[in-house]
Amino acid sequence: MNPYRYDIQTLERKARAVRRHIVRLNANSPAGGHTGADLSQVELLTALYFRVLNVAPDRLDDPQRDIYIQSKGHAVGCYYCVLAEAGFFPVEWLETYQHANSHLPGHPVRQKTPGIELNTGALGHGLPVAVGLALAAKKSNSTRRIFLITGDGELAEGSNWEAALAAAHYGLDNLVIINDKNNLQLAGPTREIMNTDPLADKWRAFGMEVSECQGNDMASVVAAIEGLQQNGKPNVIIANTTKGAGISFIQGRPEWHHRVPKGEEIALALEELKDE
Repeated sequence: MNPYRYDIQTLERKARAVRRHIVRLNANSPAGGHTGADLSQVELLTALYFRVLNVAPDRLDDPQRDIYIQSKGHAVGCYYCVLAEAGFFPVEWLETYQHANSHLPGHPVRQKTPGIELNTGALGHGLPVAVGLALAAKKSNSTRRIFLITGDGELAEGSNWEAALAAAHYGLDNLVIINDKNNLQLAGPTREIMNTDPLADKWRAFGMEVSECQGNDMASVVAAIEGLQQNGKPNVIIANTTKGAGISFIQGRPEWHHRVPKGEEIALALEELKDE
């Protein structure tokens, strides 16, 4: 069971705290960061770690714990901020993001950071591993579920679709794929780089149970996750998000894929993110 089980209002406050951490973390990084990608998935990860996932800092080796995989590894900044808020490591570590000898490198590394389940960064690797974990759980009669977040640009990688075929073939209804569909990637709009729409139809053609939510609306995210059924099909949630969500001068702007706040931008962003 999740140790928090926060209500929607508390989750929304937690999401604002996570966004404030993201601003400071990226601004303090000597190697930049992925501010837009971090911000688009805040509600998704906050809902998972503070309401849904059966995982806790004192049960990192529990064989029945749920597994979360950050397949879009470049958005690890958000992941770190959520893990810190959830008590997996001290919040002070966030000040060391991408510094020399830090526990928090620029992509997830299991051997360095408590709570990380899989080293990721090269896109398209998360789902194949998640399928293997879900299949192993089925074969061992485990009740654990496997969750992962993928980017929409990431779905141009063919390994995702090979893994999807296997997931449906083996009836892995303990697998939950969340697409962070913010419609932007490094080089521009996803539709112009490699169009994957109509995305829901594609997943259904591969044998998935598909639902959608507004991925930056906490109530919509929670309803989508808690409404999942284990009916013999893998689950896909298409989370329609906005890149850079939550900060007016960042959201929806592709140049913030690899930009970080500087100077007065830091104060402006934090002012927008104050608790109401």
